[in-house]
Amino acid sequence: MKYEVNEKTKRLRYIRILEKFTTKAVGLLKYDNFDLELYKKAMLRSYEDLKKIEALELYQEYPSQLKNLAQLILNNIDSHSETYEDEKKEILKESNLLYKLKNNNRYKKDKHKNKKFTDGY
Repeated sequence: MKYEVNEKTKRLRYIRILEKFTTKAVGLLKYDNFDLELYKKAMLRSYEDLKKIEALELYQEYPSQLKNLAQLILNNIDSHSETYEDEKKEILKESNLLYKLKNNNRYKKDKHKNKKFTDGY
């Protein structure tokens, strides 16, 4: 019996692998004793997992930005400066913007809090 994987399942798996890749990269960049060679080895190992999954079109804003961040990380591994500080700052900045994008739906401002009904009790 052969099971066919649903398109939604493939998309979720791809997004989860991208999230795993980017969170690992950002976590390694935040270490105090950052070593570029160990970082490269870890990212190339994580990239092997990413290559196993079929790349899909991502239409929503968060997943597409996640894919862009993963691409930025991979591009900076190949070509970077000597100290890797500029690339490190750029990746951390993009990851913070991505985190804000992911969580902006959780926090909504109460627009009309002063106009709520009060019956005097």
